[in-house]
Amino acid sequence: QVQLVESGGGLVQAGGSLRLSCTASGRTLSGYVMAWFRQAPGKEREFVSFISWDVGFGSYADSVKGRFTISRDKPKNTMYLQMNSLKPEDTAVYYCAGRPATTDDYNYWGQGTRVTVSS
Repeated sequence: QVQLVESGGGLVQAGGSLRLSCTASGRTLSGYVMAWFRQAPGKEREFVSFISWDVGFGSYADSVKGRFTISRDKPKNTMYLQMNSLKPEDTAVYYCAGRPATTDDYNYWGQGTRVTVSS
């Protein structure tokens, strides 16, 4: 079992920055793909970014490409999402998720951290 805990959300003005953290416990994340998703009020949850834990390869949704950076600290078993040039449309609850690299479904989820970007 993997337990995921997010932190770092908050209120920020448009153009500002935040860094989200997701710390995992229960097992090492070797062999896992870790990701960030978000859900805005009244909208479905959407993919933001993922990172391959072992090799560090990452990918982004077009809506955040060039503004967000995903990274991980292996010894700390922690994943980060650096969010720059934030826009009001980035307002959402952000969730971290994990899955074994051999599967397609994310079966481990955190409780979410709220990000609010004011205009």
